This record gives sequence, structure tokens and C-alpha cells, in this order.
Amino acid sequence: MNTTTLISAPRRLILALVAAGAVGAMGAGLITGHQARALTPPPAIVAQAPAAPGGALPSFAQITAQNGPAVVNISVTGSTKTAMADDDGEDEGQPAAHQGRGPQMDPNDPFYQFFRQFGFPGGAGPQAQPNVPTHGQGSGFIVSPDGLVLTNAHVVKGASDVTVKLTDRREFRAKVLGADPKTDVAVLKIDAKDLPTVRLGSTRDLQVGEWVLAIGSPFGFENSVTAGVVSAKGRSLPDDSLVPFIQTDVAVNPGNSGGPLFNARGEVVGINSQIYSRSGGYQGLSFSIPIELAAKIKDQIVATGKVRHAQLGVAVQEVNQAFAESFNLDKPEGALVASVSKGSPAEKAGLQAGDVIRQVDGQPIVASGDLPAWVGQAQPGQQAKLSVWRQGKPVELTATLGDASDKAIKQARNDGAVGKGQLGLSLRPLEREERQEVGVSEGLVIEQARGPAAAAGVQPGDVLLAINGAPAKNIEQVRAAMAKAGKSVALLITRDGNKIFVPVRLG
Repeated sequence: MNTTTLISAPRRLILALVAAGAVGAMGAGLITGHQARALTPPPAIVAQAPAAPGGALPSFAQITAQNGPAVVNISVTGSTKTAMADDDGEDEGQPAAHQGRGPQMDPNDPFYQFFRQFGFPGGAGPQAQPNVPTHGQGSGFIVSPDGLVLTNAHVVKGASDVTVKLTDRREFRAKVLGADPKTDVAVLKIDAKDLPTVRLGSTRDLQVGEWVLAIGSPFGFENSVTAGVVSAKGRSLPDDSLVPFIQTDVAVNPGNSGGPLFNARGEVVGINSQIYSRSGGYQGLSFSIPIELAAKIKDQIVATGKVRHAQLGVAVQEVNQAFAESFNLDKPEGALVASVSKGSPAEKAGLQAGDVIRQVDGQPIVASGDLPAWVGQAQPGQQAKLSVWRQGKPVELTATLGDASDKAIKQARNDGAVGKGQLGLSLRPLEREERQEVGVSEGLVIEQARGPAAAAGVQPGDVLLAINGAPAKNIEQVRAAMAKAGKSVALLITRDGNKIFVPVRLG
């Protein structure tokens, strides 16, 4: 599943891409896991639905009648190599009867005929089939009268054949013009004219608590309508996505993927993309891609057939209360720079490990995920003005963003637990061979971790590089840094080739 260690979760808690629903008995299962220019509304549009006065319910029936004909069902077929199911029982988007693969059985084996009678030609059950056909369904919506359709990239991933079905029951073979996995947006083209279209709105004025409505094909039930409210805006999810999601409580299920999210005025404000669930089905947490971002991706795909994302070249992690105290921040906000890639735009701009990025081009960075979401939507070559907090003082920097080349900004893992008491570290200098092995020129090897350091996740074998931004080249420097420490300290360590900050509360 496409999960990450950035959040802990129960065993079966999954961040699930709302992918194709079941088709017959062998449907594809769940795939587990800014100011952008909006499209010009097409001319062939029905009159705008009136907004609800005084907080009353909007006319869901009117919105559906006006926009339902432009919402399409998408059927995909393809093939995939079988693979073992993951350890919590959820398959990775493959038919449950065909999980895993293994060697072919000898026809003389006594179990050969036993497996053959159940339809496994290789004789070794599901392990014998290297490829199986896949079928799935999703949703989409028409944005131009000549047949441009927006949907999710994961809906058409690996598809060899894509069919778009309209509400008037006409079906068209669709061409995938392009798909961007980083934002989960894809653009399809069908050969048709004078098609009904939706009107695209804006999330700028979308408010938390506002009514929204989704139309899609959950589990293959075409043009199903569900409604709810906006729960939050600008959500960052731990899935390497570059999307500031709209969170809603609209019922979204497998098959809704790629369908539109409408505001109370009947304008599309998002593309339904993901759910957060214990069961793989709807549990009140649905996430949609803002339409401005989707429109921007659509424009690039139509113009060039591909999408370019910018890159800054840093690994970042969350700023919690312990970090805020360590760095003398007024509140726990920002993106803490854990490491800076060599030769990257960040290094050229002067960013350093231990810096806290608080604003980009005047936009506040509250959670660490706000930074990759902003940078990922910028263009390579664009300049970004960074407001940075460094060793208790504000610093202004300017970076010229590079080309991500389909490589997302890395988000560092944060081992966040803290304890009380003294630091509790036994340290020794790095040997020459260890410096070469670890890839650092200076630092102290942590031989033992006790008390608050151990509780915070510091482990023997980690290499201590800095404390509260001050280098830790020797024991004297560590003592000097601890003498100035307050209630907590931020340790910069390297582990398995990765640099991360670990907050340690001293009590």
C-alpha cells in the first residue's frame, strides 16, 4: 500500500486511492495507499444554480440536473502481473483470486490435476499465473464540448483500453492524453462534438462548512449523487502527493475516483481522489484535488503531453512544540529543513539544515507538507522568496527552483516521542573509516541512549551532528550547547544515510 511512516495507524488503517470498483466477479480492488490559472468556462452551459439563501440547503436536484449529463463513467481494462497480498490482507489493486505467483508445477505432480480443476492452468494455484486481466471503473467529467475529460491518474494507470460512457448511454473509446501521478490528474480525449460540460469554479472562496456535492459511479452505480460539507482545506497527506487537498464528509467510495465535487452554485471545485478508511470504504474522510491545480495540470498536458514540477531540494519535517521551544519559535509552525541536497536550488540559495521555512512568497508554511505542495505546483525556473528562521533570527533568502524530473521533495521521518530528565547520551568521536562509511566529515557516534534521548527515538549507532543548530564535533561543544538549552533540544542526527531532527524534551 502507498502508506508512509509519517503517521502511525492501526493495522488495517489505509490511505486508499479511490480506484476502480468491482466489475462482475473480478473487479479491481482499492489501490491502497498557489494561484493557478483556471480553465475558461465553456460557452455551452446551463444557467447557474442559485446559491442557498441564509444558510439553507442548496438545490441539489437543480445542480444534478444541470451537471449530471457532463459526468461520465470510465471503464478500463488492462493486465497485470500477480503479486502476493500485503500482510494486512489488502491486495494492491489486483483481483483477489489471483494474488501471488510462483513456479509452474510438474504435470506429474499429484496436486497438478487438483489445481487444474479449479481453473489454474499452471497447476500451482494462483501462483502459476504471470499475468491476469484487470477491469475497473472510475468517474470523470467533460470540460470541453469537443471531448476533453478530466479524471484521476490512478483510474487509468496501466490501462490498455479506456471507455467513456455518457448518461445518454453512448460509449466512446478514449485516448489518454497524459497523466500526472504526482497530482493524480489525467486528461482523456473522446471523438465527439457538442457535448455537455461542467462549469469550473474556484476554491479561493470555498469555506469550511460550505455545502458540496459529488457525482460519480461508486461500485459501478452510475451518476450517483452524494452531498456533505467541506471539512478542511489545504490538507497535506503522507503519500508523496503535491496536492493541498479539500477534505469533505461527502460519501466517496471505489468508483467515485475522478468525479467532480460541486459547490452550492453548481461549479466544480475539486476532483474526488482519496479516502481515509479502516475498511477500504467510506468513513467520513474524503479528499479532493482543487480544481485550479487540476486545470493547471490539464493545460500542460494538452499543450505538451507532459507535466513539469519544480524542486527546491530539501528534506523537511514537522515543527512540533518541542522543536519550537528548541529553536525559540513563537509557535510550532513551519517546515524544518533536515537536509539540503548538494547542488540543489536550496543549497545555492543558502538554506541550511536546521532552518525553519515559515513563508514562501508571502504564503505561510504552517505544516511541513505545505512546502512541497507549494513548490510542486510552481514552475521550474520560478523564483521563490523564502522567509526562514535561523538560530533565533529571521533570514530572507531567494531560490530559483529547479526541475523535479518526477522526483518529489523528500519529507523526512520524525521520531517524535520525548521523555523527561537529562539528555542521556554516551558519545565518542567518529573514526576515519566511520566518517567515510557514514558520509560525514565530523560528528559523534552515539554508543548508548538512555532517558529522554532513548524515549525520543535516538538509537545506538546514530551519529550526532548538531544540537539546536550548533555543531557537535566534540564533547566540549555538546556540553556548551546543553548549557544553553532550555526545556528541550533538537538533535540533528544521521541514520542509515538520512539526516533527521529529533526533539528531546529535557523536563
